[in-house]
Amino acid sequence: MKFKTAILMAAFAAAAVFSAPAARCQDDGTGGIPQIRKLGRGIANVGLGALEIPIKAYDVNQEYGGIASVTFGVLEGVAFCVAREVIGVVEIVTFLIPLPGATGDEHVTGEWGYGPLMRPEFVVDREHDIWNIVYQNLPVE
Repeated sequence: MKFKTAILMAAFAAAAVFSAPAARCQDDGTGGIPQIRKLGRGIANVGLGALEIPIKAYDVNQEYGGIASVTFGVLEGVAFCVAREVIGVVEIVTFLIPLPGATGDEHVTGEWGYGPLMRPEFVVDREHDIWNIVYQNLPVE
């Protein structure tokens, strides 16, 4: 009997915790809920953050050449990988809470919001979608 009571109390507690913040989730006018986008961005950054290493090595190779790519590019990729993983965890933990400086508009500073803490917003952006996998048949801005 105690086990059933504990399960029932846990279910009520979970419903109370997750229903109140969900009521605050509003459409931001762009066709999406910013809190859910923030959660998805955090999950993507944690899951795909290691892609920063080859992406930064590629970027450095394009600008400075192969030697810089395998030294400086890899080290820069590791640093960005760690940063993206940490920011992804922060976005997952705080997806229901607006953060300062995260307005979604990179030109606005000092306001609170649900925008990205790191640019580009996701690991693979249109510039780095080499095989046209992520942004299929979309024009480059």
